[in-house]
Amino acid sequence: MSWTTPDLCDLHPDVQVAEPLFRDFGGSRRFAGRIVTIRCFEDNSRVREQVGSDGRGKVLVVDGGASVRKSLLGDMLAELAVGNGWSGLLINGGVRDVEALAALPLGVKALAATPMKTEKRGLGEVGVPVNFAGVDFIPGHWLYADANGVIVSATELSPP
Repeated sequence: MSWTTPDLCDLHPDVQVAEPLFRDFGGSRRFAGRIVTIRCFEDNSRVREQVGSDGRGKVLVVDGGASVRKSLLGDMLAELAVGNGWSGLLINGGVRDVEALAALPLGVKALAATPMKTEKRGLGEVGVPVNFAGVDFIPGHWLYADANGVIVSATELSPP
């Protein structure tokens, strides 16, 4: 990947730019793909299901309601995501096992690290539009993320 989000913003000024709320936790700082969404709160059951499916060319966007009391992603689920080809995850919530996440070839952006795991109650919605950080995340749209930030486009963007 030879693009940067600043270059993409210069070429495509109509993209949505997320507020700079997220920290990098994964081993890949740059990732992109079609958006798959989850809305959940302190229950990562749906995250487990999605990272266990084919993620080639996709980014998982998880709206955890900005809760950082419980982690929505840890090392085991991240390893599963890598094995299934996911490009990255953007999590409006917390993650854990940060040393292990940093060693994986996976993009992970989240609000914070927290050591507490979630309860598994089977709750959450998949494939629904979500909004956080000032951006509408629509399933099938495109997300681009790097150390400069996160942008979203309705269509795939051409690199410079």
